[in-house]
Amino acid sequence: MILLALPLVLAGVGAGLWFSGILPGMLGRHATEHPAGEHAEPAAPRVPVFVAMPDITANLNAPGRRAFIRLKSQMEVAGAQDAATLQAAMPRLVDLFTTYLREIRPEELRGSAGTHRLREELIARANIAASPARVTDVLFTEILVQ
Repeated sequence: MILLALPLVLAGVGAGLWFSGILPGMLGRHATEHPAGEHAEPAAPRVPVFVAMPDITANLNAPGRRAFIRLKSQMEVAGAQDAATLQAAMPRLVDLFTTYLREIRPEELRGSAGTHRLREELIARANIAASPARVTDVLFTEILVQ
């Protein structure tokens, strides 16, 4: 029993020391070291680009009553090239957003959880419509539900 358990315990301890960074430090290897002759310069901070979306007004899925949403938003993308791709896909984006908003019930938009779900769904749809551009966030400037 000891002959079987001892190698497993030693392997577990070794893996723990390796992944915690203790063992590479003891061996003189550091994660921040670079190969000889190469000096890594810090990457320039990424400056996001914001693309304004047209205002969207849509009726919500509320049987027996009238409910509307007015949405003003901006899309955050990684760079100017993604912004140009997003602008070119703007008619498709507006169509996808309007179609999605027409299927939402007013109860689904209540509270911060509803706003967060809406943001996640719009990001997913924007990334599909504007591919290969990558939308990193949707920023709401106005959400009005009546």
